[in-house]
Amino acid sequence: MKRITRLRSVLVVVGAASLLASTAITTAGASTTSGKYNAMDAALVPAAYKGTTLQVATDASYPPDEYLSGTSIVGFDLDLMKAIAATLGVKYKENNVTFDTIIGGIQAGKYQIGNSSFTDEKSREKSVNFVDYFQAGEGVYVKYNSKSVFTTLQSFCGNTVAVESGTSELTDAQAVKCTGGKKVKVLSFATQNTANLAVSSGQAQFGFLDSQVASYVVSISGGAFKLTGKPINVFPYGIATPKSANGLGLAKAIQAAFKTMVSNGTYAAILKHWGVTGGAITASQMTINGAKS
Repeated sequence: MKRITRLRSVLVVVGAASLLASTAITTAGASTTSGKYNAMDAALVPAAYKGTTLQVATDASYPPDEYLSGTSIVGFDLDLMKAIAATLGVKYKENNVTFDTIIGGIQAGKYQIGNSSFTDEKSREKSVNFVDYFQAGEGVYVKYNSKSVFTTLQSFCGNTVAVESGTSELTDAQAVKCTGGKKVKVLSFATQNTANLAVSSGQAQFGFLDSQVASYVVSISGGAFKLTGKPINVFPYGIATPKSANGLGLAKAIQAAFKTMVSNGTYAAILKHWGVTGGAITASQMTINGAKS
């Protein structure tokens, strides 16, 4: 997964089964499933945030998590935020911003929530709170008729791998240790679109990117690609809130809302709609900064 940097856009031209789910990812827009108000969860929202419009920061360039469809921001993160707000009875506004400005914006008080596929890293926990709600890793796809199989990074040995520049997949592929004189040839491209074309043309045997984005690429490829193997380097995603007393209180309210959404089926329905159920976590895994509460 993008432990250091993230994909900025995924414009795919060519992908059929899902690594994360048996159903294809929908591209028709937001789920019709929404949260149901829960008074006990709503009571956890700090007084400072009640009666206000919470500002939510999202980098809408990362399908199927969050991306632009026309002028609307859509994705499973957006649907989850909508359901959280309904569960807690709060108002919110989505702000489409660049990813690397979100944590600073939260620290400056510009945003109360960061909802943009953040990997919950210990280094980031020094700046914000994270409510873990999903897990993602690195995924691999091949052409539909390929006999290449991915099990570990050593599966790349003797083959060519297509990745997007500036990603941790590029770093990981370049660091693979091979034996028997074999090597990994890594081709990096400015966009995921051109990396996909390298695989479809046979220039590369493997495509390597975030697991749920790999699912997206495959699901809309019209059968040109298939996924191989299981996600590796799996880490949790977290929703960010301010590192303050009110911010921690808001994180606890969001965590409670998530757990309610797990129990009433809202969480599963939204992930199914977007074809990313393989990244689902249980209520007990929905921690704040990795600690159960």
